[in-house]
Amino acid sequence: MSNFVLKMIAMVTMFLDHLGYSLYSHFSNFNYVGRIAFPIFAFGISEGYAHTKSKTNYCIRLLMFGLISQVPFMWFNSMFRNGFSLNIFFTLLIGLLAIIGYEQCKNKGVGLLLVACLALSADFFKTDYGYFGVLMIFIFHIFKEKKWLMNLSYIGLCLVKYIPYALTTGLYFEYGLLCVCTMLPLIFIHFYNGKKGPNIKYALYTFYPVHLMLLYVFHTLFIV
Repeated sequence: MSNFVLKMIAMVTMFLDHLGYSLYSHFSNFNYVGRIAFPIFAFGISEGYAHTKSKTNYCIRLLMFGLISQVPFMWFNSMFRNGFSLNIFFTLLIGLLAIIGYEQCKNKGVGLLLVACLALSADFFKTDYGYFGVLMIFIFHIFKEKKWLMNLSYIGLCLVKYIPYALTTGLYFEYGLLCVCTMLPLIFIHFYNGKKGPNIKYALYTFYPVHLMLLYVFHTLFIV
């Protein structure tokens, strides 16, 4: 399974996730399927770090599309959520910075502390997926050569994420299913063959703000 195929799976499941909010203005069964998308994007950041020619340009690209996407993201969020938050590109950027910072630190203990601070900053700035997204990206990077450890760490992170919600709300089945669906991308990642496939980098970046804007327009014209 090439990087192209992984990205297509992520794009389709992300669209279904967001389509659910556009149709119902609240959580629905579409969103269980949507849990597949972000982990694949997170894995893509770890792959991007390993293969990019310029890490600086990579950061700038994520920042630029984060800024471009913010208004469509806020319009989309207004359909079902109050309050300000930053879109997924900022989470991906912070995750990439965590990898870069860790790798540049000679003292890996300091590097891990930096990663923790960046993960907390994602929550502070209210980025989509917050600390969970940043740590996910870092796990995919740091355990890249030890797949069994990557899988165990990722599963552990998912349990840490969802168990408190299940215990405090009593919605054991719902959060259990969310947790399982968030773990499903490990199957697709397991079959990743390291090949790039067709280059859809900018198409993927552009798809994010465009589909958010179109779904918002659809919701406004036909649902509200």
